[in-house]
Amino acid sequence: MAEEAIARLVDAVVDPGVRDLAYTVFHGDETSAQEIVQEARTVPFLAERRVVLVRNADRFGADSGEEALLEYLETPCDMTSLLMLAGQVDRRTRFYKLCEKAGLVVECPMLSQREAPAWAIKEAQKRGKRLAVAAAEQLVHRSGLHLGDINNALNIVVSFVGDRETISESDVVAACADVAEEEIWTLTDAIAASEMPKALESLRRLQDLGKQEDEILGSINWLLTSAYAVESGGSHATVHSFVAEKVRPLGKKFGLKKLRDAFQLCTDTHFMIRSTGVDGPLALELLVLKLAAPFPKPART
Repeated sequence: MAEEAIARLVDAVVDPGVRDLAYTVFHGDETSAQEIVQEARTVPFLAERRVVLVRNADRFGADSGEEALLEYLETPCDMTSLLMLAGQVDRRTRFYKLCEKAGLVVECPMLSQREAPAWAIKEAQKRGKRLAVAAAEQLVHRSGLHLGDINNALNIVVSFVGDRETISESDVVAACADVAEEEIWTLTDAIAASEMPKALESLRRLQDLGKQEDEILGSINWLLTSAYAVESGGSHATVHSFVAEKVRPLGKKFGLKKLRDAFQLCTDTHFMIRSTGVDGPLALELLVLKLAAPFPKPART
């Protein structure tokens, strides 16, 4: 939704013939605020207005000179449309209040599990296709609630059906991978490699895809169970060869004893979520951090 709003504004403000001269894109986590301000204050060449888009505007680093951007927002340039795209922003900050004062804050909340299929159906209609309700629900189930992912999945299935007008549920299953399944393997790899930030990012991605605490806990428990089977060798034959290869690094990291401890961590987390009223997402984050934490190396003697 945010990308659509940006595209509409750029199309309305910037002539396509001079877009290279009057439209600049920065990333807040890669660019200093001074550089962005300098661009925003530059008089547009061969155009009436300049558009400056700042992606990741909530990720300015400590050394980015953010104060320069705040000063700019106090007196913005009349000939520049400054767009700042942020995943989340604290409404209490001076940054947010100045944005609200100097311009317009457009909120683009994630659609719900009920709303997303309806959005997909409308997008399919724009492409001259009729997306059945069951197919739309399957599309969202496989791609998650991020509209960009839904749109990408829709493009794939539209190409898959070719000239056929109606898209069925079986078309979606045949054409589109399950993003949540792929993300589970990303989480597995991150835990095995003791990459804590990547593991947390993968967990949050699964939550963004609409997966509930019980589902994620069940998946983690299944991964650990499969790793235990592979590591012990006793029931290796019951584990699919693809799964066995994916969870083998988990077994190598933990070993049989620590895998049993990991099972207990999962059980304790499930009990806390169900019985104590603890914050579910926070409990899951703590579990993933504990599993992904590197083991201390034994001291040399």
